[in-house]
Amino acid sequence: MIGLAYLVVMNVIGFAVFGYDKRCAIKRRWRVSEKTLFLTALLGGSVGSYVGIFVFRHKTLHWKFRIGIPIIMLLQCAGIIWRISL
Repeated sequence: MIGLAYLVVMNVIGFAVFGYDKRCAIKRRWRVSEKTLFLTALLGGSVGSYVGIFVFRHKTLHWKFRIGIPIIMLLQCAGIIWRISL
């Protein structure tokens, strides 16, 4: 149950970070680093990050994000399925 709550929180954070970075880009303010965006996805927020890419139309032209975030998401899903099957 704690693991599920963690994933929900991380995905909300992942979504919010992409929204915040998009807002900073529009207002020409200090941006969130790409390292932080990827770290949020790696720590369990890959689904929220992926949804945020398309909802906010942010980083959609960057191949690192269009390919990297879905790969992270697939690996995390595979890890969850593997963990459940034990």
